[in-house]
Amino acid sequence: MAQQARAAATRAQIVLGAAETFEKQGYVGASLGTIIENTGLTKGALYFHFRSKEELARCIVAEQHATSIASVAAIGREQASAIEQIVMLCHEMARQIVHDPIVRAGIRITLELSADEQGPTDPYLDWINTCEQLARRAIDQGDLKSDIDPPRFARFVIGAFTGVQTVSQVLAHRTDLEQRVDDMWMFLLPGIMPADRQSDIGRIRKVRSVGAPGVGIGQVAAGR
Repeated sequence: MAQQARAAATRAQIVLGAAETFEKQGYVGASLGTIIENTGLTKGALYFHFRSKEELARCIVAEQHATSIASVAAIGREQASAIEQIVMLCHEMARQIVHDPIVRAGIRITLELSADEQGPTDPYLDWINTCEQLARRAIDQGDLKSDIDPPRFARFVIGAFTGVQTVSQVLAHRTDLEQRVDDMWMFLLPGIMPADRQSDIGRIRKVRSVGAPGVGIGQVAAGR
C-alpha cells in the first residue's frame, strides 16, 4: 500500500509539473527535458509512468475533462433551475481555469492540437451536450424562450465562453475572467429569457458554485 501511495504521489507530481510546463510553453514548445526539470524528478521516474510527451499531454487533457465532468455532475445534484445551472457551469469553469494549472494546461493543449486537427473534441462536445440538455429543461421550465434551438444555443454559449476566457487571458492574464463571464450573461440573459421571467435575471447572474472538483459543489444563491 505504501509503495502504491508513493507511485500515485510521483505520478501526480509529474502531471502537475508537466501541466505547468505545457501551460507556459505550449505542447510544441515544451520538451521532456524541461518537464523533467520542472517536476524535480528523474528521467527514469517519468518514463516509468509515461512513455512520451504525447501520452503526458493526453493524460492532462483527460484529467481536465474529468474535472469538468465532476463539476457537471455536482452542479446537476443541486436544487437549481436549468438556466441557473448553465450560469453556474460557466462560472465554475472560469474558477477552474483561474485556480487549476491542469485545467489551464488541458485547454491550451486542446486548442494547440486542434490547430492541425489532432486535438481532442470530447471536452467541448460533452460540455455542449450538457448545455443542450439544460437548455431543453430551461425551455420546459419557462426560463428560455420557446423558439430557441437548444443545439445551436449550446454551441453558441460554449463558443462565447471560450472567446471570453481567451480574450481575458490575452488582455488581463485572466485576472478579470470572473467579471467578464458575468458581463457575458448580463448581455445574453435579456435576449434569451421570456419577458415574464426577466425580473429573475439579477438573481440568476449571482448564482455560483463553491468547492473544488471532487470535494463537492454547493449553490450559494437560492434557487426557485
